Amino acid sequence: MIIDIITIFPGMFENISEYGVIREAFSNGNCILNVYNLRDFSIGKHRKVDDRPYGGGPGMVMMPEPLDRALDHIKKKNAIKASDLQKTIMLTPKGKKLCQPCLKNLSGYENLILICGRYEGIDERFIELSVDMEISIGDYVLTGGEIPALVLIDGIVRLIPGVVGSEKSLILESFEEGLLDWPQYTRPPSYRGLEVPPVLLGGNHQQIDKWRKKKSVDITKKRRPDLFDKKT
Repeated sequence: MIIDIITIFPGMFENISEYGVIREAFSNGNCILNVYNLRDFSIGKHRKVDDRPYGGGPGMVMMPEPLDRALDHIKKKNAIKASDLQKTIMLTPKGKKLCQPCLKNLSGYENLILICGRYEGIDERFIELSVDMEISIGDYVLTGGEIPALVLIDGIVRLIPGVVGSEKSLILESFEEGLLDWPQYTRPPSYRGLEVPPVLLGGNHQQIDKWRKKKSVDITKKRRPDLFDKKT
């Protein structure tokens, strides 16, 4: 997979490929990350990428022309043969809320182009003409799309085959069956007066599976009733 980022703050992506399983994905060639400074696609010595909003109001709006030039450059460079294997995504609070099925779907593409908005947003004409999908990471507002893009990259890359050492762990985790994960324990068996549940120490895997499923249901019902209602 090739992941391309369009941003005015490329330095925010310098270290993402240096840690954990994400590092493995980039070092072994499963994933390629390209970061583009939007100002490099602006015309003029001031490298301007924003202007005042029509209709008045506070702040500035990102102009469509530099974004168009950046997107055209990336698409020509990558030369993805099938358009259905390439997706242009804008990170915005107005987008569809990110979820695990969405991440799984996106992990199957050959090329994702992530556009990080800033200021009051991006000219709507560019969005209508060039953006395939708008994604939000939650019902709140951040200063820009860079942090949401980092979240998206982390969630997608770990799902690419061969990145996570044990693919079974991708199946047995939160949201895969519409439920939150069960509690996990490790050594020591006793810690500050709290004991590991005896069922986990008995070696009866049928009973362990039954306990884990019950805990997943209980935790989801208590902490995320919205998920529980969908499940039932």
